[in-house]
Amino acid sequence: MSTIVFLHAHPDDEASQTSGTMARAVDEGHRVVLVVATNGDHGTAPDDLAPGETVVDRRRRELAASATAIGLHRVEWLGYADSGMTGWEQNGHDGAFTGADVDEAARRVVEVLDDEDADVLVGYDWHGGYGHPDHVQVHRVLHRAAELAARRPRVLESSMNRDAMRRMYEAARAAGRDDDWDPDRPMDDGNPIGTPEAELHWRVDVTDRIERKRAALSAHASQTSDVGMMLAMPPEIFAAVFGHEHYLEPGRPAGMVEGWPFTPVAG
Repeated sequence: MSTIVFLHAHPDDEASQTSGTMARAVDEGHRVVLVVATNGDHGTAPDDLAPGETVVDRRRRELAASATAIGLHRVEWLGYADSGMTGWEQNGHDGAFTGADVDEAARRVVEVLDDEDADVLVGYDWHGGYGHPDHVQVHRVLHRAAELAARRPRVLESSMNRDAMRRMYEAARAAGRDDDWDPDRPMDDGNPIGTPEAELHWRVDVTDRIERKRAALSAHASQTSDVGMMLAMPPEIFAAVFGHEHYLEPGRPAGMVEGWPFTPVAG
């Protein structure tokens, strides 16, 4: 069995993007570790914060609940500040992840990789899926950490299937639903969301663990703007949107495989 380290930008990214894959890996006996780059301090501040409780405190507790729902074996925090979206003044704040020295951040990840003797490191595609500065920085740190690790891990990049999202968008419009969310429109960095299907390598079916994914998302209840929108989807829509997780694998021949990346011989 393998040790798989997932590097995510913010608390709740693990739930929305890779929790189905993580849950299956746990169920199959792999050791699954999560590294979170930022403390999520620019997330939504809930109305029910207790006296003395901060947004960071709440988000750490929520991530712990998400990790329990998934079954993760270990969670580590790099401790950087959330950088906010492109162009926000927080991009330049002291401690913001987007401004961190890539080698320094990578060495923090390497401490986990070497301690775990990790086989696989999972992060994001080149534009972080939708251009968020912290997600783009994860991509940089991902590859540098892989280079610096004592035993170089196999690298996977989480992304979204832009063509599949377009098909769902077009089907919704054809059915008369007023859906103005267009996957081809520019996102935070001016690029469309995700990756074209022809460039993806792995499509992982997680529909049999969709309730674990929903539970992981539900743990992040304070984040009503994003997580709340996802959880408000009817079950069949939620399953259609979140029932498959997609990955690129640098160096792998072109072509998307419907399968499982963590078998002894990837097929």
